[in-house]
Formats: sequence, structure tokens, C-alpha cells
Amino acid sequence: MKPSLEWLVARPIAHRGLHDKARGVLENTASAALAAIEAKCAIECDVQVTADGEAVVFHDFTLERLTARSDAVRDISAEAIGKLPVRGSADHIMRLSDWLALIAGRTIAVIEIKSRFDGDTRLLRRVVEVTRPYGEPFAIKSFDPTVIEKLREIAPEIPRGIVAMNEYKDRDHNPLSREEIHALANLLHFSRTEPDFLSWQVSDLPCAAPYLSRTQLGLPIMAWTVRTREERERASLHADQMVFEGFLP
Repeated sequence: MKPSLEWLVARPIAHRGLHDKARGVLENTASAALAAIEAKCAIECDVQVTADGEAVVFHDFTLERLTARSDAVRDISAEAIGKLPVRGSADHIMRLSDWLALIAGRTIAVIEIKSRFDGDTRLLRRVVEVTRPYGEPFAIKSFDPTVIEKLREIAPEIPRGIVAMNEYKDRDHNPLSREEIHALANLLHFSRTEPDFLSWQVSDLPCAAPYLSRTQLGLPIMAWTVRTREERERASLHADQMVFEGFLP
């Protein structure tokens, strides 16, 4: 492991913040971030791009699961989306810049760039612009090797990671061919992306790509998303860190 990345595996990582729907603390909100800070956990967040190229902290490509609207995030301006309350909470959707200002270096931030695998790197470029003056330890990751390859090109100093799994059945990956999915699951993009760490689906561990990356190359491995005792035990055996939700580690 790179000495400079020891901070990345020092604290368990709260998946989309330390959210708890029953308490009105929803994912990727200010409340979830503050709860994670209080629990001394690192925080993972997701970012999407708005119509005007801003990075906002939100997981889905469309709004209906967590707001009263059903538009695509990329079809709404940052100003308009910032006025939307997150259903079941007192929070609103945040710009990444405001989310980072809230955290203010009090814990580690892991930013996942959502991608439609369409070659669009506007969101990445905006995330780099926002994070460059931040100065505190943070890392960027994505399922999309094109995003991580471009990050390596424009900001090689930022720790970068690939999120992966053995099978890609989620609707977000529909545009990919069988050959492309095979390449993702086996890290065949490695020479282009040169990731500093991997984040692998916990139910797939152990498997060849993260095992070899960890034991032969010294890359830190995150396990996602850990929700049960069995998954936590699996992560402790085959990864250096876990992205968790639904409990306090």
C-alpha cells in the first residue's frame, strides 16, 4: 500500500453518509454527513451533473425516488435542484462544493462519480475544479474506466479508484456490450486507468482481480456495501476497508 493512502483505510466509510431513514436522515444529505462525522467515520458520497454542468451530491440519475419530481438530474439547473427538499427529511440536495465546505476536513471524503458510460467527462472536470482548492484528504472513484483514465490525465495527484463487481446486471450498465462488461470485471483497463485503490462488491470476494491487486501490487481494497455480520467478516478477510450502511461499526 502506498504510505500516502493509509488515511484512506483508517476509518470505516459510511455509504452515502450515516443515513437512517427512520430518523429522517436520508442518504447523501448534510444530516447524513454530520452523523458520520460525529461517529468518526469516513464518508462516501455520489455526484451527478446538472444541466449547467454543476456537481451535486445525489445518487440516482432521476429524481423520483427521493424528491417530488421525476426529471433527470442532468436536465435541471443547479439552482433549481438545490431548492428541492429530500423526501422524508429536512435536507435539500447539495452542491458538492457546499458538501465539502460542510465536512471541512473533519473526516475523509470518498467521492463516487456516477456515469452513463457515454464518454461524457463534464462531471469529472467539475469535480476536479471543486476539489482542487479543498486541500483535505479525499479520493475519487467510479465504475467507469473512461472517467478514471481522464482523471489520471488531468489530475494525476488525486487518489483514484475503480468501483467494480463480477457481474453487471444493473440498468445503469445496459449500454455496455458483453466484451466491455468482461473487461470491467477483469480490470482489463488497468494499464490505462492505473487505479490507486479498488472498491469491490463484498459478495464477490474473494476473487482474482482484487486479490491479485491487493497481494501483488499492494492496492488497498474497499468492500461495498457491507450490511450484515457475514459481509463484515468477509470484508475483514479480503479487503482493507468497508463501505457500510445500516449499523455502526
